[in-house]
Amino acid sequence: MNISVEMGILVSAFLVFCSILISKTGYRFGIPTLLMFLLAGMLFGTDGLGIQFDDVSVAQHIGMVALCIILFTGGMDTRMSEIRPVLKPGIVLATAGVFLTTLFCGLFVFLVSGWQLRSGLGFTFVGSLLLAATMSSTDSASVFNILRSQHISLKHNLKPMLELESGSNDPMAYLLTVILIQLLQSGGVSGWEMLWSFLLQFAVGIGGGYMLGRLSVWIINHVGLKNTELYSIMVLCFIFIIYCAVYLLKGNGYLAVYIAGVVIGNSRLFKKKETGTFLDGMTWLLQIVMFLMLGLLVNPHEMLPVMLTAVCVSAFMTFVARPLSVWLCLLPFGRKITWRSKLFVSWVGIRGAAPIIFATYPVMAQVDGAGQIFNIVFFVTLLSLLFQGMSLSWVARRLELTEDVPDRGDNFGIELPEEVGGMLYEVKCTEDVLQRGRHIRDLSFPPGVLVMMIKRNNRYIVPHGALELQLGDRLLLITHESRMWE
Repeated sequence: MNISVEMGILVSAFLVFCSILISKTGYRFGIPTLLMFLLAGMLFGTDGLGIQFDDVSVAQHIGMVALCIILFTGGMDTRMSEIRPVLKPGIVLATAGVFLTTLFCGLFVFLVSGWQLRSGLGFTFVGSLLLAATMSSTDSASVFNILRSQHISLKHNLKPMLELESGSNDPMAYLLTVILIQLLQSGGVSGWEMLWSFLLQFAVGIGGGYMLGRLSVWIINHVGLKNTELYSIMVLCFIFIIYCAVYLLKGNGYLAVYIAGVVIGNSRLFKKKETGTFLDGMTWLLQIVMFLMLGLLVNPHEMLPVMLTAVCVSAFMTFVARPLSVWLCLLPFGRKITWRSKLFVSWVGIRGAAPIIFATYPVMAQVDGAGQIFNIVFFVTLLSLLFQGMSLSWVARRLELTEDVPDRGDNFGIELPEEVGGMLYEVKCTEDVLQRGRHIRDLSFPPGVLVMMIKRNNRYIVPHGALELQLGDRLLLITHESRMWE
């Protein structure tokens, strides 16, 4: 059926709009926002309201664009000062952890599906490893979104370690997926070829991402554009230039854009705040489009034959493969990482859009059993987002890994330019605060701390020394110190 361009735009905008409204309902019940977008796509799809979408190639290309921006934005938000203490365990989890998860889960899939081979429903050993490889990485979009939207503050540098792992483990899963597909199609790949491919992809990805990231910073800071709005567009162009350049040099483009994001995010950059805000908006838009599109792509009735296998695989990956991989990877770090932290890291093996996109590669390559792989990965992703995503904050509290941190001025919608060098904090007027004094002049702030504004209910008040404070007032402070008062 032919439809006009206007009708296509209308339907697309309506789908995104409805997805946003549906996600608001899910948020009230603690359901991850990205899961609601995925379910919205299924609701509007073939088995729902009947919208037809079955172009795997388009889905794969859109997913590639979305992952580039999501990984870059996640890298920009990563502070080197935070990840430096957890750099080694994060890298080990992102590489060896993915490999071990693939190995353990692949062996399990082969054993479980072995009895089905005669009926044509099972997987060969390499096919089992391919299924495991597509979903071996934790999804950066899901982990970033859940940790930040739920405002989960974790002890022992767990948050930067989890974000580092999820932001940098997609390349390993991608490499394993591509190599296993080649193995199935060609009938054999030598060990030296595999090792060379790994080394080349990672070396070029890391080196290219770092150098092109530094070059991007220099260009942005020296180009001198008259229209400052174009700086954000320029950064967006650099993301795809970096990805494609590294890809053409036989490196891993996903790793390169993440490394470039870390480099740019930890450098002094002209219009950095505006660029970050622009990329955050782009990330949300692409996450919605990506999860909605993947929901449209799947036909729920096709998942019924593989449901039992998918549940078994999901349970094994969640309770055996992921924990075993995490404990083995973190074993060399001894007591630096507590057993509670290891248990929580094991639980944050959340799957999302990246595994589903990687599952489209076997479909595009027309590998035997590719349809089963896609449906199993999709079902496992749904279970992961539902159970692990919804329980993340609860598990963190039960393991006593959460901590209170001062608010950073979010209730006031104010951001400081990076050049200022100060920080914004919020202080809520509690009984303990008011015991120090009922007026601003009575509060003993250290030198260099200034009260900028007060929020009382829905009113904003410009402060002065004689202003009487009330219980529940929020004070916005600017300071160069990390402490408010002794």
